Amino acid sequence: MWKGVFPAVTTKFTEDDRLDHKEMERCFALQLEAGVDGLIVCGSLGEGPMLSHDEKLEVFTTGRKVAGKRPVLVTVNEAATRDAASLARRAAKAGADGLMVVPSPIYPTDPQETVATLKAVASAGGLPVMIYSNRIAYRVDVTVDIMAELADEPLIVAIKESCDDIRRSIDMVNRFGDRFDLFTGVDNLAYEALAVGAVGWVAGLVCAFPDETVAIYRLMKAGRSAEALAIYRWFRPLLDLDVSTYLVQNIKLAEVFAIGTNDRVRLPRKPHTGERRAAIEKLVKDAIATRPELPRL
Repeated sequence: MWKGVFPAVTTKFTEDDRLDHKEMERCFALQLEAGVDGLIVCGSLGEGPMLSHDEKLEVFTTGRKVAGKRPVLVTVNEAATRDAASLARRAAKAGADGLMVVPSPIYPTDPQETVATLKAVASAGGLPVMIYSNRIAYRVDVTVDIMAELADEPLIVAIKESCDDIRRSIDMVNRFGDRFDLFTGVDNLAYEALAVGAVGWVAGLVCAFPDETVAIYRLMKAGRSAEALAIYRWFRPLLDLDVSTYLVQNIKLAEVFAIGTNDRVRLPRKPHTGERRAAIEKLVKDAIATRPELPRL
């Protein structure tokens, strides 16, 4: 159902901590101009847990306005299944094309609870669901066996695999073939995941470097892996910024220099300062100075 590059877009704020829709429109448009295949709003990178349901739907509306015919997914990352189901229903009413669902960002559900939660949210929304499996950040591992229990649920169509073990991607393809759209959710494993069968990439650094991200994906799917690898090797130090407790601050700071936006975040997060800020600034500026020429696609 879904494939390609789906940016987990950042949420932009004004100086007084309100949603900056004008700047989001500009930044989202840069993604679409680069050729991404859809948008995912209000995820981990989009500071979803720091947003009210009303704010999440406002961000979605902005994404929907810019995306045209390309799908826009709303992330459901609520602590309580009841609240997750409520947001799923509201997202469906607002016109979302699908949901990306975190089983539980607070309580580490056991396998039975994980299955029940995912089915409940899918049923409430009535929309296609991409499961966000991230055992490192959220302590819930949506294993191959759990996916087997969900295989008879037609609304569950995709998985964002972020377990940090490339073998899991191979296991998913071996077990299910194309039953689920397999997306990689780890930027610095994207080349490897695409090489072993992933059909999509929920990307983070794409927010700052959309052209390079799209080029890697398209080259891989065209069988031009050597050309993709050359870009990926250049990109790799930047992609490491996605795999961090500070991924939001990291990527928003990269956006400052790459696309001329701001790095405002919502408390309790604070923008980088001092040595950490200087190191990331140097990394990004060095990468921009050595940006590779992209091949014709």
